[in-house]
Amino acid sequence: MAVTTNDTGGVRPVGGFAKAMPFWLCLMNVPLVVIAATQGGWTVILPALYAWGAFSVMDALAGLSEENPDPLTPDSELTWYRAITLIWPVVQIGLIFGTLAYLTATDHLAWWEEILVFFGIGVASGTIGIVYAHELMHQKPKVERWMGDVLMASTLYSHFRSEHLLVHHRYVCTPRDPVTARYNEGFHRFFPRVVRQSLASSWKAEAAMLERRGKSRFDRKNPFWRYAALQGAMLLAALLISGWWGVLLFAYQAFVAIWQLELVNYIEHYGLTRKHLGAGKYEHVLPRHSWNAAHRASNWLLINLQRHSDHHYKPDRRFPLLQTYPEDEAPQLPYGYPVMTAMAMVPPLFLRFMNPRVRAWRRRHYPEIDDWGPYRWMTNPMPR
Repeated sequence: MAVTTNDTGGVRPVGGFAKAMPFWLCLMNVPLVVIAATQGGWTVILPALYAWGAFSVMDALAGLSEENPDPLTPDSELTWYRAITLIWPVVQIGLIFGTLAYLTATDHLAWWEEILVFFGIGVASGTIGIVYAHELMHQKPKVERWMGDVLMASTLYSHFRSEHLLVHHRYVCTPRDPVTARYNEGFHRFFPRVVRQSLASSWKAEAAMLERRGKSRFDRKNPFWRYAALQGAMLLAALLISGWWGVLLFAYQAFVAIWQLELVNYIEHYGLTRKHLGAGKYEHVLPRHSWNAAHRASNWLLINLQRHSDHHYKPDRRFPLLQTYPEDEAPQLPYGYPVMTAMAMVPPLFLRFMNPRVRAWRRRHYPEIDDWGPYRWMTNPMPR
């Protein structure tokens, strides 16, 4: 059985049902959405309160998880961890369209209550669905990548797969990566910029790949055709179930999910940059180029996404096996991502909190750099 070594030199198993169960807490969103849709009133805030509030409280109670599992653990030992990511696409599709069908068949909720119900569904689609899609799109089995595509289509953000795999992982913390938040860039400036630029950069990356193979950017192998078909199918299903009001509710939950995704993207690399070595060459991606959080409960919710440095080191490493790093190797956040993303919604607070940490990071890792202007404004040459 796979094991992980603790601080005292002992070992504990990481495989099996009991160890994987905390990651299944995401399923609590299902009864909470059902309660919100059937009862209305104040209950419509329960799904969002669970994702943001409950896990922040649990972080304070459960503390940190700094043990590293054996990275060579075989997939056969991870069945119950993988199962939740494979189940969730069915759960999310059922949650979205089942709720649409139910609200169409009933009339006990006011229009604003229905909007708030779908706000809660969007929180689940973003904090769980897109995070799980991110895990699935990095894996080798085609069925997992397809399930990731289905989840992304349900948020109308399918191009995230191309942007993430072809642009972000290659160019993170350089001027070519739209997703790297610039120093002193508030979230409300970052959000419209990244939505616009990531769509353009993902299309250009796929087109360039096809052209290198001697194919047209409009070739049928361009995944944008698949993205369009899946997203079109989702919108058509919403239309057939609930008419144009259903389409608006579906699009609203997709917007909320995208907002949740980009909040996480914003804090993951805020203010961090790779050193320009000259002539468009940059240092390799290192653990120091991602903000990490070892908070136990929010890592259950986000399937260890907060061990972000190791994800960039080994993108296809399954989430139970992601490693954590000490603070002298990778910068650590004082709170988990749920608290940090809430803070990001108030830019003066977030910048006042994070900018001194970025400056300390610069002094620690790059004392030789005197002029940070080109890094702040991303005016260094584009990477080759």
